[in-house]
Amino acid sequence: MESKRQQKFAGVIQQDLAEIFQREGMSFLPNMLVTITKVRMTPDLAIARVFLSFFNSQDAALALSTIKAHANEIRYKLGSRIRNQARVVPSLEFFIDDTSEYVNRMDQIFDKISKEPRQPDTEEE
Repeated sequence: MESKRQQKFAGVIQQDLAEIFQREGMSFLPNMLVTITKVRMTPDLAIARVFLSFFNSQDAALALSTIKAHANEIRYKLGSRIRNQARVVPSLEFFIDDTSEYVNRMDQIFDKISKEPRQPDTEEE
């Protein structure tokens, strides 16, 4: 369970990273929308685990590797934004957030189940 301090700092990181991706994300991921769905901080606030969702992307793994290649640049831009709020700029670890894919798969399964013929209820007397 994350402490209030971790949650608060994760929120700051998430907001600033969202602005960075919104303004400057097109330079390394053209025609793609990147959403930061979740940020988790380690207890010492040294590592930020950033979960990303990609829209308008055929290959999320390729997009993730592109972002990982630009991680130092993103961290530098983040550092210039939070330099007055944090003693140390956390290292950034990026992950794909597959929650939306999971939800879509579950919806497909439920649709398939609802379309299957139902067995009649048998009552025993």
